[in-house]
Amino acid sequence: MSGGVRGPWVALAALCACFFMVMLDSTIVTVAIPAMLGGLDATLNQIIWVNSVYLLANTVPLLLTGRLGDRFGPKRVLLVGLVLFLGASLWCGLSTSAGSLIAARAVQGLGAAAMTPQTLSFITGLFPPQRRGAPIAVWGAVAGVATITGPVVGGLLVQHVGWQWIFLLNLPIGAVGLVLGVLLLPDWRPPGRVRLDTTGALLASAGLGLLVFGLQNGQHYHWGTIIGPVGVLPVIGVGLLLIGAFTVYQRRARDPLLPRGLFHNPIFSYANLTHAALGFATTGMFLPLVIYVQSVLGLDPVASSLLCAPMAVAAGGAAWVAGRSRLPGRTLIMTGLGGLAAGTVALALLAEPDTEPLVLVPGLVVAGLGIGLVFSPLTASATLGMPPDLIGAASGVFNTSRQVGGVLGSATTGLFLQVGLGFAVPQAAREYAKFLPPRYADEFVERITAAAQTASQFGGEGPAVPSDWSPAVVEKVRELATNAFHLGFTNAAKATLVLPVVVLILGMLSAAGIRTAPTGNAKNSGLPGERVGP
Repeated sequence: MSGGVRGPWVALAALCACFFMVMLDSTIVTVAIPAMLGGLDATLNQIIWVNSVYLLANTVPLLLTGRLGDRFGPKRVLLVGLVLFLGASLWCGLSTSAGSLIAARAVQGLGAAAMTPQTLSFITGLFPPQRRGAPIAVWGAVAGVATITGPVVGGLLVQHVGWQWIFLLNLPIGAVGLVLGVLLLPDWRPPGRVRLDTTGALLASAGLGLLVFGLQNGQHYHWGTIIGPVGVLPVIGVGLLLIGAFTVYQRRARDPLLPRGLFHNPIFSYANLTHAALGFATTGMFLPLVIYVQSVLGLDPVASSLLCAPMAVAAGGAAWVAGRSRLPGRTLIMTGLGGLAAGTVALALLAEPDTEPLVLVPGLVVAGLGIGLVFSPLTASATLGMPPDLIGAASGVFNTSRQVGGVLGSATTGLFLQVGLGFAVPQAAREYAKFLPPRYADEFVERITAAAQTASQFGGEGPAVPSDWSPAVVEKVRELATNAFHLGFTNAAKATLVLPVVVLILGMLSAAGIRTAPTGNAKNSGLPGERVGP
């Protein structure tokens, strides 16, 4: 350990600054979706990719970057990742097209992937087992608060200075983290040479990339041809085959990305499954919710961010309580997942085109309490008694599980939302077409249906209207079109929110297998006699 009692905590501040940025950027984009759709003249599918490509690029390399920290030292890998992250953040802020922004977010995700595993590796090295409970609670609280704070901060920035600043904000935070990291983090060197499993990294990267691409773009390509003879379903199938090949290869590899010793402890396996469910749910619930409150309820970005503020406060308070609680970790985790599921169900039930925004606050608070209760005890459970030589790999796997869940949550929720819009908006249009003269009704439904496949339902004046229609009819059509879009999107969003609830229930079943001592008992943060530092 380096620097006595004070030194590790000061170093932890540098780690938290880096980790906060990474987690913030996983949700901060969501609140800016309506602004990006208009500012970049992009489709909903493209803007969903702005978030998904970050999650994907942040997920796929985590297994490898965890091992890179074991080989070259966590400080070096973290600082390289931070520089890459800051450069990509500047690129994001200067982007003027959806394609440029997607590319920049991919690079930003790679930088985040290099940083994330090192933060947890440093904690296990900076603090002895008997004092590790408190810093892990802080690390978990940072994750929970950053996840919920993203929409709040994003809304304020979008409203006052533009969506570009949700990325440019990283520059001052990252600069402070870079200086603190260079000055305060110890430059540990690995005691032995760690081989890198490049074959496994390629199999995992290609498999997950193809799977997510197929899921998210299936509706965009009408589940048919992407280019030439390549179709959506074959792409998904090849992705699943490559993931299967990766799993088989890991059993035979000399130095696998997933060391076999990691999963000898069933608690680690259950913790990772639960982490994946949490990542899926937190990513999946924000997408339909934020678009709903802005595009249907009419809240501007600041108002929508303030609506989410109680959720962030609740998450922070619950994380503090969870970090000090002496209740068994499993109890806190299952209670938190249940609270998040209950809050999401309440939001789905309360959402209507004419819902008063404040009516949603109790559901948001319950969801925030649930998120806050999970992170700290789940992290402590996953690292319980982990041997020092596996900490880097374990950190990579643990963070990968959350990110895989987040990627699949973003892609699958985006898919469900787009499919839902394809059914719900035309159905709503047929209902409102009854208020038009018969000769306008069919064309009204056709134009609304066509507009539902683009970004036009989220802003502007709705579908184009023929020039030969009378002004009175045009005014009526625009009013009915707005009502149809609002009703159709609300119904699609309500149906989509069922998905994260189902995944949370599965996460609770997985969490039932986590049998640990109370999280507030620091003596149970590691094994007695465990060596500190790498």
